[in-house]
Amino acid sequence: MTTSVAANGIDITYESFGSPEGRPLLLIMGLGAQMIQWDEEFCGLLAEQGHHVVRFDNRDAGLSTHFHDAGVPGRGGPAPYLLEDMADDAAGLMDALGWTAAHVVGASMGGMIAQAFAIRHPDRVLSLTSIMSTPGPAVAPPSQAAMAALMSPPPADRAAAMEQSVRTWSVIGSPGYELDAELIKERAGRAYDRCFDPAGTARQLAAINGSPDRREKLAGLQVPALVLHGEADPLVPPAGGQATAEAIPGARLVTYPGMGHDLPRALWPDFVAEITKLTKG
Repeated sequence: MTTSVAANGIDITYESFGSPEGRPLLLIMGLGAQMIQWDEEFCGLLAEQGHHVVRFDNRDAGLSTHFHDAGVPGRGGPAPYLLEDMADDAAGLMDALGWTAAHVVGASMGGMIAQAFAIRHPDRVLSLTSIMSTPGPAVAPPSQAAMAALMSPPPADRAAAMEQSVRTWSVIGSPGYELDAELIKERAGRAYDRCFDPAGTARQLAAINGSPDRREKLAGLQVPALVLHGEADPLVPPAGGQATAEAIPGARLVTYPGMGHDLPRALWPDFVAEITKLTKG
């Protein structure tokens, strides 16, 4: 069931999977992506392993609060908020859930937010999993093709959004795994119906670019950490995952040949196994 709560001065929409008695696990999604990008089946697999899973819409995505009054950030202009603010949103959501601490999993920008969360709220992190992410945008810059796909002009309508999504994932997705165009279209259509706000994505991107490199502060963490990364990721190249793992003391790095900047269904069992191994200690 979808629920909205007041947290950190905004409204955050979330859904939960599994028993409330399970190990609390918070899923944080990436740039411009809504919580439905965490597939329900994937959430269910995590729940089956004893987790109480919560996925949510970041600010400026999905059904959570959008900062419309901030407009579209100008090139090089100040960001209306930073990743640290988005990390505090996650902390506020945990307050609303009654969670004193949780296992935190983030993908792409969500991994950046998860890292910032662990830095700002270390006592609330039971474990940290950073997937296809980086401690700073300058660490692992995207390929020209990936950046061009990411910066494509917004689609004009729902049908165009679905087609553009297929084109984007064909560039940044996993070359070692079959592209499921119909699933991508279906998910893009659902996302368009829930919320379409390209300006919100631009504000999130400004938050990424305006936030400081986290490596120095990640080095001070004392938390079990896992880094998952695709060896064929053109948007956040493998150097981003390597830098994350090197920065966090004791972090375990697992890389996957043929995996790009997505979560291939064939790898879900392995992702779930790795995350579960970490959360069980």
